[in-house]
Amino acid sequence: MSVLITDVSKGSRADKAGILKGEKLLEINGNEIVDVLDYRFYQTSREVELLIEDISGNQKIIYVRKGEYEEIGLEFETYLMDKQHSCRNKCIFCFIDQLPKGMRKSLYFKDDDSRLSFLFGNYITLTNLTQHEINRIIKMHISPINISVHTTNPELRCRMMNNRFAGKALEVLPKFAEAGIKINCQIVSCPGINDGKELERTLTDLGNLYPAVECIAVVPVGLTRYRDGLFPLVEYNKETAAQTLELIEKYGDSFRKKYGSRIVFASDEFFLKAERDIPEADYYEDFDQLDNGVGLMSLLRDELMYALDDAEPCSRKIFLTIACGTGVADFMQGLMNKITERFENIKINVIGIKNDFFGGGINVSGLVTGRDLINQLKGYDLGEKLLIPSVMLRREGDIFLDDVSLEEVENALNIPVVPVSNSGDMLLNEILK
Repeated sequence: MSVLITDVSKGSRADKAGILKGEKLLEINGNEIVDVLDYRFYQTSREVELLIEDISGNQKIIYVRKGEYEEIGLEFETYLMDKQHSCRNKCIFCFIDQLPKGMRKSLYFKDDDSRLSFLFGNYITLTNLTQHEINRIIKMHISPINISVHTTNPELRCRMMNNRFAGKALEVLPKFAEAGIKINCQIVSCPGINDGKELERTLTDLGNLYPAVECIAVVPVGLTRYRDGLFPLVEYNKETAAQTLELIEKYGDSFRKKYGSRIVFASDEFFLKAERDIPEADYYEDFDQLDNGVGLMSLLRDELMYALDDAEPCSRKIFLTIACGTGVADFMQGLMNKITERFENIKINVIGIKNDFFGGGINVSGLVTGRDLINQLKGYDLGEKLLIPSVMLRREGDIFLDDVSLEEVENALNIPVVPVSNSGDMLLNEILK
């Protein structure tokens, strides 16, 4: 195996050692280099022996002395060094299968890459892991690793993921636990499929792997209106959400009594669907599952209240609008009322945007599109600016899911549109700015 060197940083150790663009990296200290994890792990030594294949195909050994965590200075075609690993499953609840046609190409790619789990916190299903990768995770102690479990019933997991190897893949969990690899778990809960008794089984099995299993997030399945020909799933309603929430709470209480940690947490959406109050911040312990929507609302409220206590007086008149998903609109209005009670000169509209683009039961802020913002806010007096959660935009902060740009929304509404991260401090600062 070889990895093509696409550039060498000027003045780096590799540059000074004479390594050239277009050569290939074969090994570091006798270890084969396959991808970015190998490269990052083996280059940390102070003395590094590189096996290089030059442009003519001849091999040479390069010795480099450097600081323990100093970069060698090699650059590659992609940060992974090879192609991103795609998902081999056909899950009955897959959100990507429910996307309409005509969106940007990258949205249709299903990743299931263990390297992205370590680098960016992505969740993997384990069905893509080779024995080499399993051994490498244990050898390098790549931790934590984020795993989409969904169920620990092997037969049910195979059916839910439409992959005959999905059940056997679960056998790696105790191996990781025995090796001291920390594991964060995700369960997409589907009414009548993997909730109820099956969820009890899953939580029992995962709880038995504590302390390796540090945290479990349970999120309700999200269904759009684009499900023609897909597995017949139903959404959670108030009653079924409350039942599942009670089960999660029961196990969380039990784990806390046994281990000193709740371990399992329901996403905020479960509390909203069950029409239950969002717990206080200390309920969520270390907020380990924010990316799964667990504790986001509680953290925002807690930070905002602290920031409000320390806020300086504001004398100028302020009028602005906040747009969010319909699911959190009432909650956000309650928070904004706290601000307007403190500052009588401030007026804040909160408008929940109905998700006409995806339809179904989609009501979260992160899936609100630019076109829905334009269609539903045009003609309103929005004040001096419009604040939106930054999760509505892609990572670069410029494009909505429907390929409408931030600039297009600003032009259509004739108002500055300001993305704000899920931070109470930043939200209050932007309001008072």
